[in-house]
Amino acid sequence: MLRDLIDRPAAAAQAAPLVDTFGRAVTYLRVSVTDRCDFRCVYCMAEHMTFLPKQDLLTLEELDRLCSAFVRRGVRKLRLTGGEPLVRRDVMTLFRALSRHMESGQLEELTLTTNGSQLARYAADLAACGVKRINVSIDTLDPDKFRAITRWGDLGKVMEGIRAAKAAGLHVKINAVALKDVNEHEIASMMAWAHGEGHDLSLIEVMPLGEVGEERVDQYLPLSQVRAQLEQRFTLADIAYRTGGPARYVEVKETGGRLGFITPLTHNFCEGCNRVRVTCTGTLYMCLGQEDAADLRTPLRATADDALLDTAIDEAIFRKPKGHDFVIDRQTRQPAVRRHMSMTGG
Repeated sequence: MLRDLIDRPAAAAQAAPLVDTFGRAVTYLRVSVTDRCDFRCVYCMAEHMTFLPKQDLLTLEELDRLCSAFVRRGVRKLRLTGGEPLVRRDVMTLFRALSRHMESGQLEELTLTTNGSQLARYAADLAACGVKRINVSIDTLDPDKFRAITRWGDLGKVMEGIRAAKAAGLHVKINAVALKDVNEHEIASMMAWAHGEGHDLSLIEVMPLGEVGEERVDQYLPLSQVRAQLEQRFTLADIAYRTGGPARYVEVKETGGRLGFITPLTHNFCEGCNRVRVTCTGTLYMCLGQEDAADLRTPLRATADDALLDTAIDEAIFRKPKGHDFVIDRQTRQPAVRRHMSMTGG
């Protein structure tokens, strides 16, 4: 049971930190707790998805042990993702278990990325577990367009969740995928809304992962173009602010808020990559944009101690590539990576 893991004493000695062959320390772990989601965003997954059988997923106890092994190896930031993490049954049990690493000081941040649909229900519990900051994905403030982009989503419920998060003391960052001919003319108004509510806004280029029933080249909007358009109306000043992820931030003079750009295609961020991802089945991906992966579920289940798991993690980090191979153009119609974003974790 998770209670047993919470009460189990920490390892006497800190294991060696995780450093790849390019000298990059891995201090940030993103873990997908489920591939399921209550939305079907057009850039993320197909409308009629086939999800993994539940028996293939790691249990919450196994997820706790896996995350804890990475924390012991120097991971300081842990983000739970999906799919939609808050649709995983009893997921708050996992948050409560992992919060012990916050209390011990081994973990600097425990956070999540969510579509916001379940936030009204869970915001107070998340804050009680030591979560200070969350990312909420919203690509438009138009309710009808929101429904079209997410296929199933209700913007009103998401806004209710954001209000609950603010009331619970959580700092909310809004993530928006920039979509050509869909929301590109709304970005300035979204930024004004987010900053007016005290939220940072990060813009993300669409990524070529998985077949989604849409042409990526028709969705792709370069953020270099978006920035140039914004600079016709706003004063954007580059700042050193970082959250541990790939966003590069500017401060917007007119709003006083921060705007982040996540640019895997126009300006990749591989040289400083400190992240790895684990799927809900225990597969470790050393790079979001590469297929090379390592099975951590087998060593995790083979023995009660972490010796085999540590060896598997070490071997995987040794193979972490220098960078990804993302490309979107008319000649490259197949996704760079066939797995969906919901499988890897957002």
